[in-house]
Amino acid sequence: MLRFPLLTVSFLLLVGCTRPAAEPAPSAAAPRHPADTTVPTPSPMAPPPLEPSATTPAKTEIATFAAGCFWCSEAVLLRVDGVLGVVSGYMGGALMNPTYEQVCSGITGHAEAVQVTYDPARVSFARLCELFFALHDPTTLNRQGNDVGTQYRSAIFFHDAGQREAATAAIAAAQPHFDAPIVTEVTAASRFWPAEAYHQNYFAKNPDNRYCRIMIPPKLKKLGLDGR
Repeated sequence: MLRFPLLTVSFLLLVGCTRPAAEPAPSAAAPRHPADTTVPTPSPMAPPPLEPSATTPAKTEIATFAAGCFWCSEAVLLRVDGVLGVVSGYMGGALMNPTYEQVCSGITGHAEAVQVTYDPARVSFARLCELFFALHDPTTLNRQGNDVGTQYRSAIFFHDAGQREAATAAIAAAQPHFDAPIVTEVTAASRFWPAEAYHQNYFAKNPDNRYCRIMIPPKLKKLGLDGR
């Protein structure tokens, strides 16, 4: 059981590749399905770069997290002050340019992940790690809720030695708030493959999707991000 204080809240992200016959109650799992979306298009080779502007900070950094459903992670992190952009995608596998269906099969080795561009003067990597541990269950190996497979693993993909040290420290700081051992993988970032276009900013584009409607607003409300 998660026992975070006021500033950090527990969430279980329940992701799925099957869809129930009837809509579950808000307290139940609400699996998603590719059929709820449009036909996939090939993944682009890289996320679009930030365009320089008067509001673009002089320095930006990248963080990459895997916490189950990237629709949920994206929806939460996009609302964090200091986060400039979030791209949903895949990391940690061997297959080049995987599709959503291939990753969902569990055979490619990739995890669903989000790549976050942020302003370190406004939000720290440590704070992003804190939110990461609040928005999923890091104690279930290769599993989030009803969904089992390495594509649902908990992972922090570090981009430099400083992030690796900060991620390790974040695990140590979070562990007392969990009854079970944290099994979050801390590993060097590999090539990030952006997901298909229909996955990007998914909640904003599909607010009536039943999975999103049930799972995401309560998380935003508990983190105080629902007004953003």
